Amino acid sequence: MLENLSKLWGAVQDNVMFLLMSLAVFVGVFALALALEKLWLKPEKQSPARRAAYVGIFAAIAALLMYIEFPLPFAPGFYELDFSEIPVLICSFSLGPVSGVVCEFIKELLKLFLKGTSTAFVGDLANFVVGCSFILPASVVYFAQKTKIGAIVGMGVGTAVMTIFGSLFNAVYLIPAFSVLFDKPLEVIIGMGTDINPAIVSVNTLVLFAVVPFNLLKGVVVSVITFFLYKHIERLLRMK
Repeated sequence: MLENLSKLWGAVQDNVMFLLMSLAVFVGVFALALALEKLWLKPEKQSPARRAAYVGIFAAIAALLMYIEFPLPFAPGFYELDFSEIPVLICSFSLGPVSGVVCEFIKELLKLFLKGTSTAFVGDLANFVVGCSFILPASVVYFAQKTKIGAIVGMGVGTAVMTIFGSLFNAVYLIPAFSVLFDKPLEVIIGMGTDINPAIVSVNTLVLFAVVPFNLLKGVVVSVITFFLYKHIERLLRMK
């Protein structure tokens, strides 16, 4: 009895610490975006009500797009491609990095409210942090040079940063955290990758052969679709 209570208390502590850390990550990313926007970038001024409405609309669309997921032949089932970063990136290009970070955060909250979590919140933190590692550099570069070339370069930089950061974040923290919080031995998680690709035999090879191509593919797909959609949507946003 005491042993079970001790395990339960330990699990509660782990999850509370994880949620507090997730909140701290959001505050840190928001502060970084705010500093970049205030010190360097100059997004077009919007009324607070109009900005909040746009961010809410984009976040709602992004949350709905998270229902449309595609498994990938080279990655375990917990890595699925969705298109939810498209409205978030358009929001970032239209309103600035701060709005993009807030949109990403609201998207994750809406997803948790609508779908819950199947990854002990680890996947939700990953979506937020890795998503921000894409939209932040992309929007910063775009606002520094608001042209088609600036958008292309920004999305290329965002894809590169997301691939590098996302891969390191998975290897160093997310995969081990998923193992602890979801009570799955690392060997089981790695084995899910081995079943797909025999070359996956460790956390590092799981990242190399699954996470890296996943982030690259996601960045390219989101960038291409955003490139063709952005100007059409931006014109609608500028209408009075």
